Amino acid sequence: MIAEVSSSHLDKLIEKIETRNLTAGIVGLGYVGLPLANLFRSQGFNVLGLDIDLSKTEKLMNGESYIGHIPASTIREMRKGNRFVATADFSTVATADTVSICVPTPLDRFKQPDLTAVRNTAEHLVPYLRSGQLIILESTTYPGTTTEVLLPILQKSGLKIGDELFVGYSLSEKIPPTRISPPNPFRRSWERTIRCRAAR
Repeated sequence: MIAEVSSSHLDKLIEKIETRNLTAGIVGLGYVGLPLANLFRSQGFNVLGLDIDLSKTEKLMNGESYIGHIPASTIREMRKGNRFVATADFSTVATADTVSICVPTPLDRFKQPDLTAVRNTAEHLVPYLRSGQLIILESTTYPGTTTEVLLPILQKSGLKIGDELFVGYSLSEKIPPTRISPPNPFRRSWERTIRCRAAR
């Protein structure tokens, strides 16, 4: 269900957003996650990028790109002032105020999204979650994934959803993000709506 949430944690989160004193975490630094990281950075936020592929995070930290249409100059610009940091260490997620899950959900043989990466990511996040964080599912999937798949895993953290921990999903009014193919992922071609969920 979708419900209004009221919490001092939420008030603090909103204040951090308004004052740009927020660290945005991005899990999955591919065609969706890396442009999203750049978007957050361009809006004045600090960005923590996480990916299980150590070779990707090392390249990013060295100002290199592994995606053909994203030039190294863009990565170097992102790294200026150390406002974008990439790592494979999931324990660092505790330093993020928001966490956007941008992992792949390829279609299986039944033409349904394979949620293995979403589940695995959520399980990796659980030990390091803290009060006041907002977890956003960005990956393209079917309606109900947040409630049916993501929430039960995040509840293992022991944090109260809707009071201590906030969970939402991103809606794309046009092309679903993870079905976008290059060439220009940095162009904002869709509007996003974030809905907070409170579990009862």
